[in-house]
Amino acid sequence: MVFRSGRWFESRYISRLHNSVHTNSNKIVKLSMPRRAIIGDMQFTVSDLCDANETRITTADPIFRDFGGHRAFAGLITTIRCFEDNSYLKAMLSKSGDGKVLVVDGGASTRCALLGDQVAEAAVRNRWQGIIIHGCIRDSQKIAALDIGVKALAACPKRSVKKNIGEYGINLNFAGVDFIPGHYVYADEDGIIVSADKLV
Repeated sequence: MVFRSGRWFESRYISRLHNSVHTNSNKIVKLSMPRRAIIGDMQFTVSDLCDANETRITTADPIFRDFGGHRAFAGLITTIRCFEDNSYLKAMLSKSGDGKVLVVDGGASTRCALLGDQVAEAAVRNRWQGIIIHGCIRDSQKIAALDIGVKALAACPKRSVKKNIGEYGINLNFAGVDFIPGHYVYADEDGIIVSADKLV
């Protein structure tokens, strides 16, 4: 067994993690260590980007949870505003998103989910890098297995309505940050930053 994060773990449960250490039973187990995200030609951690670009970035308030299979993602910002109606989100994610991150202002509603597994799967097929939702998702276990980054406030099992109400391509402000179409967003386990410039 090995002691980690205030708890004891059997070595077989952590054998997939990074960097080996010896236990007092002479077995080798592996402990997780910070890793740089590698996305296409990009290699980064958000903390490193903050240190190197303090005057060029804005940091989002730490209000989001990670739900996608990729904890780190980055790309050109595309925006939607919608409230408890995911019609515009679904339509956008059905289009090519190569190199882009969809940022959705859902008004911080926790009464229904704006993203479920089927729409998230469409986003993967269309090569979106990630989705940031100021609102909720559902089907969280299935989304966790997908090759995409997803950050949202929480999970909620209730689906949204579909009245085709929303706005595309507008400047958004939430979590203390302006999300502007054509700017860049970088995200990982440490948080979210935005910049007018491509940083990596």
